[in-house]
Amino acid sequence: MKTDTAPMREQDSVAAYLVEAALHRLRDNPERMHQVLTRSGIDATMLKAPDALLPAAAVSRFWQVMAAELDDEFFGFDSHGLPGGSFALICRGLIHEPNLGKALQRCLQYLALFIRDIRGTLEVRSGQAVIGLDTQLPESTPRGAAEKIFLSIVLGLMCWLVGRRVPLNRSSFSSAARPGEATPRHWGPLVEYDAGRTEVAFDANHLKLPVIQDTAALGAFLRSCPQWLVVRFRNDASTASRILRTLRNLPSDEWPTLRAIARSEGISEQVLRRKLIKEGFTFQEIKHEARRALVFSLMHDPRLSISEIAALAGFQEPSALHRIFRRWTGESPGQFRSRLSLPKLER
Repeated sequence: MKTDTAPMREQDSVAAYLVEAALHRLRDNPERMHQVLTRSGIDATMLKAPDALLPAAAVSRFWQVMAAELDDEFFGFDSHGLPGGSFALICRGLIHEPNLGKALQRCLQYLALFIRDIRGTLEVRSGQAVIGLDTQLPESTPRGAAEKIFLSIVLGLMCWLVGRRVPLNRSSFSSAARPGEATPRHWGPLVEYDAGRTEVAFDANHLKLPVIQDTAALGAFLRSCPQWLVVRFRNDASTASRILRTLRNLPSDEWPTLRAIARSEGISEQVLRRKLIKEGFTFQEIKHEARRALVFSLMHDPRLSISEIAALAGFQEPSALHRIFRRWTGESPGQFRSRLSLPKLER
């Protein structure tokens, strides 16, 4: 099944320090490093500020240029590396898996054939699918950047396979937070540093999603994949994405019914339902994701009580919010809020 994808937006950006870290193998050769940045369209002075951001399009070009320069699609972070063509080989194996759970397990197994110093594992804990990293890198290698880029490869590929962005509930990094670093929201609403182990978690129900990509879609993905590894795959033009945007722009008590949405699009409710199923969604799942995004947004407003948040998000009782929030994060709303004030957490 071919999935249309949206082009990069002008506001898409990436932390500059990730590019700086990916250049670590060229530090002893300033001329070669300068050539890579010039071919990528990146000004070297932009890499100095700890909170600097680079246009995602430029980082996508850098990904391609740097991988070709080193013949390593993992930028020399690993003692063995990911030789050119390895990523394409892995993708070809994964499109034949029936669902995300099996594809993700296979992806981590395939990566372990090439990358020796970072090993990924997948397990399910309390309704959460958890990707954990066991890392043994030399001290001279920027560990935090290496782990984030490894996860970007896995998560970007994961989202492409099912044709949708899979939202993370939390991320924990074993490295320290960089001074002034802003954590992108795609790492989830709760990001912890100086953790015992690097892990990311998402709702385990996503493991059941079918792999919808095929050989015809693979060629287009491989030509453009750096951009989807950089900003995570999204399908802004899909019916599900359009409905999600509609819901997120309205208060929960004003959300239209599926019938009303179908009427506004000039199609029957049955046709709209079939279109969503073809994209791997139900209307209930879209409402769930919109409600989830609303809850996490409201949780950062200290003026609101948990009961008020529950009402604004459309829950009949605060207890219902407590139950689903614990499933999302493994903790209560109150615990989540108390952790937001800790220095090692990024909003």
